[in-house]
Amino acid sequence: MRLLVLLCSIAMPIVGWLSQTGAFGPDQATISGRYPTLLVAAGYAFSVWGLIFALDIAYAVWQATGARRGDPLLARIAPVAALGFALTTIWMPLFSAGRFVACVAVIVGALACLAWCAVRLSDGTAARGRRLAWLALSLHAGWLSLAAFLNIAQTIIAYQWLSTSRMLGWSLALWAIAAALLLALNARMRGNPAFAAVALWGLFAVWIKQTGWPLAGATTSAWVALGVATLLVIQTAVLRLRQRHA
Repeated sequence: MRLLVLLCSIAMPIVGWLSQTGAFGPDQATISGRYPTLLVAAGYAFSVWGLIFALDIAYAVWQATGARRGDPLLARIAPVAALGFALTTIWMPLFSAGRFVACVAVIVGALACLAWCAVRLSDGTAARGRRLAWLALSLHAGWLSLAAFLNIAQTIIAYQWLSTSRMLGWSLALWAIAAALLLALNARMRGNPAFAAVALWGLFAVWIKQTGWPLAGATTSAWVALGVATLLVIQTAVLRLRQRHA
């Protein structure tokens, strides 16, 4: 199972690179441009995948070598982490092929897997001696916690399930669910600074994009993103302070 984690971690950047070359169809930026939403982030934000992939590979190599091979917690999360990596890999060609419903199911599954791993690694003293695993999986889960809702919004637009000209109402509903999920996971992880940092990166990128976006309601969405970011910062600071006092 440790080897499977490593193989799946390597598959992600390889498939990501192939996706950007058009091997599976239009690249992700092209697809996203076809379905503008009030939750889309500025393009630079997605460069964080490079860091996430690098840390995932580092974690995968680390957990498969040395004394870590006998670590019971790493053994417990290994199959779930491998599944999260595999689902992340599968999502990329599906998105290029325009299989948006399948994409939502896959990205939600990946989020569930990696958030579960991050929570396990954040419980009590679990992160001690496992900082690399905690950092890699927390960043991956944090980014997916926001990316999943960007994907859902684009799916709604692609299939015209809701209004494509008056998007603010249902976009605010998505924002409410996204905020609740981010805050709930962060609370469960006792104020995880890695999880919060990558989510803040994405939220700020949404604010940047929506501030200059011509869609109706974009300005409101931009300020909502900034408000969610503010709540996340405050929550993380309070939870970290409580941990120190405890």
